[in-house]
Amino acid sequence: MNRMEAEFSNLVKAYRKKHMGKGPERVMTTFCKCWAICEMAGNLSPVEKFMAKTGDGRQMLRTARTEMVKEIYKDHPPIEMEELLGAKFVKLFVDIDIELDEGMSVFVFDQDLEKKFCK
Repeated sequence: MNRMEAEFSNLVKAYRKKHMGKGPERVMTTFCKCWAICEMAGNLSPVEKFMAKTGDGRQMLRTARTEMVKEIYKDHPPIEMEELLGAKFVKLFVDIDIELDEGMSVFVFDQDLEKKFCK
C-alpha cells in the first residue's frame, strides 16, 4: 500500500466513524484503474456483534452495512476523498461478511487512480 492508498484508508475510517458511529478497525486500500478497493476488518460494534447471533439480526446488519452505507455516500458525498485524489466520486459497491466481520468497498472515481498514484 503506497502513501496515497494509506491516506485514502484513513479517510475511509474517519468517514465511516463520522457518518455511521463506528469505523472499521483496519482498512487496506488498493488502487486499480478507476477503483479504490478497500478491504475492511472490525466493522461491527459490540451491539451489532450481539445482534449477529441470530439469522434475522445477520440479515438486518447485512442490509444496513451494504444498502444503507451506499445511501449515506449518496446523501453525504465523500468530498475529502475527492480532494485527496483530485478525482470525482462516481459510485460505491459494498459487501460484508457479518460472521467474519470483514467487508469490501469499491469506490469508483472518474479518473484512473492506478496510473495517477501507482507509478
